[in-house]
Amino acid sequence: MTIVTGRGDGGQTDLAGGVRVSKADLRVECYGTVDELISQLGVARAICGDPDAKSALKQLQKALFRVGASVATAPGSDSGPPEIDPSRLRDLDARIRSLEAGMPGPADWTVAGEDAAAAAVDVGRAVCRRAERAAVRLADAGEDVDPMVIAYLNRLSDYLWLAARKLETDAGVDSRLRDDDAPSTKPWSPAW
Repeated sequence: MTIVTGRGDGGQTDLAGGVRVSKADLRVECYGTVDELISQLGVARAICGDPDAKSALKQLQKALFRVGASVATAPGSDSGPPEIDPSRLRDLDARIRSLEAGMPGPADWTVAGEDAAAAAVDVGRAVCRRAERAAVRLADAGEDVDPMVIAYLNRLSDYLWLAARKLETDAGVDSRLRDDDAPSTKPWSPAW
C-alpha cells in the first residue's frame, strides 16, 4: 500500500465525491488553508504548557476537520457536505465570553513573539483569517458554501486572538505594540 498514485502529477485532484478539479481551484485553496490551520494549531498545542489550552486546541483541530470536509465536498455530491452544527458556533461564543471575563480588555495592538505558544496561536489566527477569506471568495464566486463555515472561521479567529492574549497574560509577558509613554494618535480598535 502506498499513498503515491501519480493522479495529481498533472495538477488535478479529487474533491470528496470524486469530481476532478485543478489544484488551483478556489475550493481546494479553501480546504487546503483549513488543513494548514489544523496543522498550525497542532504546532501551538505541541509547544503549549497549559493543559486546558492544549485540550481546547485539540478540540478545535477536530472541529476543523468537519469544516474542511464541508468545503472539500463537491457540489451535487450524492452524500452532500457535512453540515456544521450551530452548536459549534455557540461553543466558540461561550469560550470567548469565558476568556473575556477572566482578562482585562486589550489596551493596544499586540506584537506576537513574547511567548512561543501564544505566537503559534497568533499564526493560527492569521491562517484562520486567510481560510475565512478563501471561503468568502468561494461563496462570492457562486459556489455552494455552508454559511456556518464562514461564521465559524470568523468566530474562531476571534477566539484564537483572545487565547493568545490569555497565554501571554498567564506567562506574565507584555506584547503591547506601544510603550506606556509612547504618544498614541489613535486608540486601540478591534477592527483589522
